[in-house]
Amino acid sequence: MKRRFAIIGVTASFLGLAFSANAQETIIQIGVSVSATGPAASLGIAEKNSVELLPKTLGGLPVNYIILDDGSDPSQAAKNARRFMDAEKVDAIIGSTTVPASMAIAEVVAETGTPQIALAPFTPKQIKWVFPIPQSVGVMSSALFESMAEKNIKTLGYIGFNDAYGEVWLQDLQAGAKENGIDIVALERYGRTDTSVTAQALKLMQKNPDAIVIVGSGTPAALPMHTLRERGYKGQFYQTHGVANNDFLRVSGAPDNSMILPTGVMLVAEQLPDSHPSKKPAVSYLKAYEGKHGANSRSPFGAYAHDAYLVLDHAVTAVGKEHKPGTPAFREALRDAMENTKNLPVTHGVINMTESDHSGLGNDSRVLITNEKGAWKLLK
Repeated sequence: MKRRFAIIGVTASFLGLAFSANAQETIIQIGVSVSATGPAASLGIAEKNSVELLPKTLGGLPVNYIILDDGSDPSQAAKNARRFMDAEKVDAIIGSTTVPASMAIAEVVAETGTPQIALAPFTPKQIKWVFPIPQSVGVMSSALFESMAEKNIKTLGYIGFNDAYGEVWLQDLQAGAKENGIDIVALERYGRTDTSVTAQALKLMQKNPDAIVIVGSGTPAALPMHTLRERGYKGQFYQTHGVANNDFLRVSGAPDNSMILPTGVMLVAEQLPDSHPSKKPAVSYLKAYEGKHGANSRSPFGAYAHDAYLVLDHAVTAVGKEHKPGTPAFREALRDAMENTKNLPVTHGVINMTESDHSGLGNDSRVLITNEKGAWKLLK
């Protein structure tokens, strides 16, 4: 009798191991590389916090998120991506926070055939596998030119990061300025880790443009504005959606004249009409995020990470059980489902992806905001 029970116990143990192994094989693995430290930390921390709040399933299947910090360093982002593929065997990658780091990951996913949802806006040459979830630069800059037309801006100054983010914006602004009859009379660059832009500010002041566009992200984008204020610049400041978070609002200080910038609708979700398709998912996300991290802790960048989840959840649901997670077939099917995302409300707008547009967020996904009494105010 004892021997019989022993055999049953061993058999049950093997059955348990077999069940455990089978369950492990059905878990979706998602790698997440964000800039939780370094110059882009004010953006990356919100992304990391948002991932930690995500449900434990994707499309009804269990999911495991492996979160790594790339320190705002493209080379580390690439190393993280290699680890995700070689050691973790992930089905998709979310990341990174900045354009340079996202581009570094894009190189890896193109080699390995792995879907990537980038949390920074750029046009990838590896478009088959890369889905930059934020609004494109073209979508955001068109809102700025609408404002410039209303304010009769004729001359424009530019100061931006001397990296991929700055360059993609500069190219877009140069084309838009020409189309709208605006002269860019001064063009300056600076580094993300620079502590002074006095020389650049003096050159901008000499030209005295009607408005100055500052192209940066996170708190480093406040430096040119502070310096230009100190030198007495009185024109209009424009920033990009790279600064649309409350941490930037805190360090930017009280401006002599309000800055204007485009952002996704989520940042001012409560100010949207109830009929807006993004109001419900945005308010739901904000309730969860600010419930955990405190009032006014919201960040569009954290919401981009949440939107990445919504896209993946929708895609996994579409794929169903046709392919097994952890296989090239599953990754290919997931990529195809993501590319066919249509009319999906997320916190920043409604996503409609195509073969040539892997962001999917159009002009209805952005609004213009300004700073008023230490808070973001919806303009239009």
